[in-house]
Amino acid sequence: MGAIMLQGTGSDVGKSVLVAGLCRALVRRGYNVRPFKPQNMSNNAAVTSDGGEIGRAQALQAVACGVPLHSDMNPVLLKPQADRTSQLIVHGQVRGTLGSGNFRSARGELLGAVLESYERLKAQCDIVVVEGAGSPAEINLRAGDIANMGFARAANVPVILVGDIDRGGVIAAVVGTRTVIDPADAAMIRGFLINKFRGDPALFEDGYAQIATLSGWRGMGVVPWLDAVARLPSEDAVVLERRTPSVDAPLVIACPVLPRISNFDDLDPLKLEPSVELRMIGPGQVIPADAALVILPGSKATIADMRAMVAQGWDIDIRAHHRRGGAVLGICGGYQMLGRTIGDPEGIEGPPETIAGLGLLEVDTLMSSGKALHQVQGHGLKADFTGYEMHMGATSGPDCARPFAILDGGRTDGAISRDGRVLGSYVHGLLASAPLRDALLRRLGGPSAMADYAQTVEDALDDVAALLEQHADIDAMVALAMA
Repeated sequence: MGAIMLQGTGSDVGKSVLVAGLCRALVRRGYNVRPFKPQNMSNNAAVTSDGGEIGRAQALQAVACGVPLHSDMNPVLLKPQADRTSQLIVHGQVRGTLGSGNFRSARGELLGAVLESYERLKAQCDIVVVEGAGSPAEINLRAGDIANMGFARAANVPVILVGDIDRGGVIAAVVGTRTVIDPADAAMIRGFLINKFRGDPALFEDGYAQIATLSGWRGMGVVPWLDAVARLPSEDAVVLERRTPSVDAPLVIACPVLPRISNFDDLDPLKLEPSVELRMIGPGQVIPADAALVILPGSKATIADMRAMVAQGWDIDIRAHHRRGGAVLGICGGYQMLGRTIGDPEGIEGPPETIAGLGLLEVDTLMSSGKALHQVQGHGLKADFTGYEMHMGATSGPDCARPFAILDGGRTDGAISRDGRVLGSYVHGLLASAPLRDALLRRLGGPSAMADYAQTVEDALDDVAALLEQHADIDAMVALAMA
């Protein structure tokens, strides 16, 4: 039983995808593998088989390993809900709220919980592939660290440092990390990996050799730009700023990007549909008049995001879209925004208050401290689907008499307006189910052309694994993990 950890010279250097690809490559070699991330910060999460939640990246990595999702794969998850506060999830369950004032002291106390999960995973498999968070070069955050070197040293896990050459300055990023971190931390790093290379790798041979000389670490390969990443679920909201929509597609679907958007990977199957142009609408932009459908995705702070929607004028755009005959779909927090009121009497998201929603559904939402976490199957829009619930609060009202779906066990979900053009559901992952996605697109006038999103993801993971086998020294990584 062994382990290897990938840390990065910074955020968004591609660690999550590399870990997923390495997991799949090791599985293809016959190893029993588990993914692990000690601490994650993300509002994109998934429900686990043990009734908890973990970051979306670890969910994808579990798929790469071919194993069920489990809360031990991401024992500490921080979900930002305001500028200075985050909901704290430990072992898959809400434990409270962390603010900027108590973040450093509180996280150090969580190392024990992190190590408990790691040891349980390690006992189940041949190799644990660990993902760091941010960068070990953030030495101002080193005290109490559980995400990078604090964990690596406590668990004695060797580290490969990943640098992103696409953003520039990769030599300084890798060598600079070696310069600023503590010598004992530097000793945990056994090699480096260059990621997101475009062009002829021969042009970087001198730079690669200079990194090895200046850092004293062994080079583990130069990984090319991975086009397959576009077919994988998104974890970080930063990707929303980079999406290039398809062109000349007959169906325009628009989604406003609210400040606390969550579980936006619900939209990923749509961006791969050839009949769909998915437009992510940023601040200062209007919701396009030619949209056939507006989707309101999940939110980590529904009331705050409802206010942001009004501030942007998107509430006016959406009501006008509906008057023109357009359709609207709200998922989870987006469903709550479609109703008449959103009430938070206990102050779950902030000060106790009740605000007006869009009023497109005759329903009202009342926030509560209990959190629903369920993997579900159901039938809606005359189609079967699978997905998961992850929400706080309950929604009721006349339009719930026309539920969006009937879940296994007979429980109803969501609501549909009298005119049938406004739909709300608490179930995430709906659009990954081909029958439901096809049913929704047919309502808009264009059938789905992509039969199986899950297989699309599997194929993309295989493609990433194959490129890692070609361009990274996986034999050396396995040797380090097993040493």
